[in-house]
Amino acid sequence: MRNFGAMPDYTRDYSRNTISEMATAREAMARLDTLGHAPMLFATDGGLRIVGTVTDGDIRRGLLQDISINSPVGLFMDRDFAHLVHLRTDLSDLDKIRRTGARLVPVLDAHHRLVKVVDFEEKRSLLPVEAVIMAGGRGERLRPYTDKVPKPLLKVGGKPILEHTIDRLILYGVERIYLSVRYLGEQVRTYFGDGSAKGISIEYLTEQEALGTIGGLRHPLGRYASEAILVMNADLLTNIDFEAFYRSFSESNADYAMATTPYEVQIPYAVVETEGIGITSFREKPTYTYYANAGIYLFKREYVGWIPENTFFNATDLIESLIRTGKKGTHFPIRGYWLDIGRHEEYQKAQEDIKYIRF
Repeated sequence: MRNFGAMPDYTRDYSRNTISEMATAREAMARLDTLGHAPMLFATDGGLRIVGTVTDGDIRRGLLQDISINSPVGLFMDRDFAHLVHLRTDLSDLDKIRRTGARLVPVLDAHHRLVKVVDFEEKRSLLPVEAVIMAGGRGERLRPYTDKVPKPLLKVGGKPILEHTIDRLILYGVERIYLSVRYLGEQVRTYFGDGSAKGISIEYLTEQEALGTIGGLRHPLGRYASEAILVMNADLLTNIDFEAFYRSFSESNADYAMATTPYEVQIPYAVVETEGIGITSFREKPTYTYYANAGIYLFKREYVGWIPENTFFNATDLIESLIRTGKKGTHFPIRGYWLDIGRHEEYQKAQEDIKYIRF
């Protein structure tokens, strides 16, 4: 599954990382020396096209072949370098990059110009999705904490619940996030701003009235570009593997996917299974495992149009519509940590659990 939309460029100044292929290897060594840990240069042709990468190792190998350090860096550079194509990256591309062991990977546009650099020691993935986080609820069950602070900004481990989620999305390469806000929404806007402080884009879908757990997705400002949209509640604390979730959705060619969490029910009595008045089996105090909705979803973008405008509408309403019309859905069991912080008990549990969760 690919991202075909016109996502915004998250560019910064890479002038220190670029060098002309006609510059000398000596100049390249001096530049590399200023770049710190895991330095790499991107060599350009006469214009802005990236035609190769240069590391200390490339120059050392060239010197061992008796190429002069005063020769053009183009004689040293790696022309068959690992890279990704902006707006056309999918999981198979990421898998190939991982097999090369590359750490710093340039993302190039259709003209081979540098858009950004991904450091795969800082990011675990580069998922081609946009995320919408539903952050407009009143949080009645958490009063009085939520009387003056919106629930998504309540702190767990010294950081707002919502910031834990946003930082995890960033870790998986999600760079465009919408926040659907209502109750005390200005506080959320003030805290996160436009996302530039975190190197991403954040936009706000303001609900004038409560629209349920997914109604805000149909907001007129929601100009979704990615083929798949990740939707989740803002009051979740989880270390879900977003790439594994997306991979499951993509590889099954599903129309929608729901993350789930196992919920066990233990029956304190022996259970008799029957057919008519006959007994077919007998189980002593069995435990049944059910899968509960974890409040995290992936939808193909086309189904946003199935959400009525300015109407209270829950994610479960959309899923029921998709089921009725025979659309393909999958569920993804969360193997790690997940907690819905809706009551005082969960909020206190989160304060303890955060000390041990591995993000």
